[in-house]
Amino acid sequence: MDWRGKAALVTGASRGLGRALAEELARRGARVALVARGEAALEGAAAGIRASGGVAHAVVGDVGEKRAIHAIAGAAAALVGPIDALFLNASTLGPTPLRLLLDTDCEDLERVLAVNLVGPFRLAKAVAGSMLLRGSGVVVAVSSDAALEAYPRWGAYSASKAALDHLVRVFAAELAETGVRFVSVDPGDMDTDMHAAALPDADRSRLARPEDVARRILDSLDRASSGARLVTT
Repeated sequence: MDWRGKAALVTGASRGLGRALAEELARRGARVALVARGEAALEGAAAGIRASGGVAHAVVGDVGEKRAIHAIAGAAAALVGPIDALFLNASTLGPTPLRLLLDTDCEDLERVLAVNLVGPFRLAKAVAGSMLLRGSGVVVAVSSDAALEAYPRWGAYSASKAALDHLVRVFAAELAETGVRFVSVDPGDMDTDMHAAALPDADRSRLARPEDVARRILDSLDRASSGARLVTT
C-alpha cells in the first residue's frame, strides 16, 4: 500500500505499538493523527515524528469516554484530512496484578470494555462513514492471542478482545463490496509497558520490538481481505 499522502489516525499512540505504528506510517509518507490520554507523552511522540521530517499531530483524548469520540474524530480529520486508515490500538488490561474473574469488580470490567470494545466501535462509526462516501479506507483493530485462548486472570481483557475480533468480522460482512476494509491483527508478545505490567517476570529480551511489529503489520495489510485476522508473529 502506498501511504504517501494518506491520512491515518492511531489510538494509544503515545507509546508501545501505537507509537511505533505512527512513526512507521509517517516514515512511509502518511499524515498521522496520534491519539492518547497523556498530553506530555503524546506531544513528545508527535514532535519526534516531525523532527524526522514526518507529518504528525497530537490529539489528546480518551477513547473510553463517549463524549470524547466525535471530538477525536473531528480534530483528527481537521488536522490531517479525511481519514484513510484508522488503527484501533488503545487498550487497557484493567487492574494489575491481573485478577481472577471472581475477583474482578464489575466497574473494572466495564472500564476494560469501554476502552477495548465500545470505544473502538464508536470511533469506527465516527470515521467509517466518510470512508464509505469515498469508497475506500481500512480500519485495523489490534487484538491478542488472549481473544482465542482462555488464560487464567486475563478474563476481562480476553473477553474484550474476543468481542473486538467478532465486531471486525461483522463490520466486514456488512460493508462487503464497499471498498472499506475491517481487519484485526494479533501482534504477539511485545516489549511494551503493558506486557511488563501483565507479566513483570517475563524475559523482555525474548519479546518482539514494537517497531518490527509495526512494519510487519503495514507490510501485511495489502494482502489482507476484509474480515481477516492477521497474526504477525
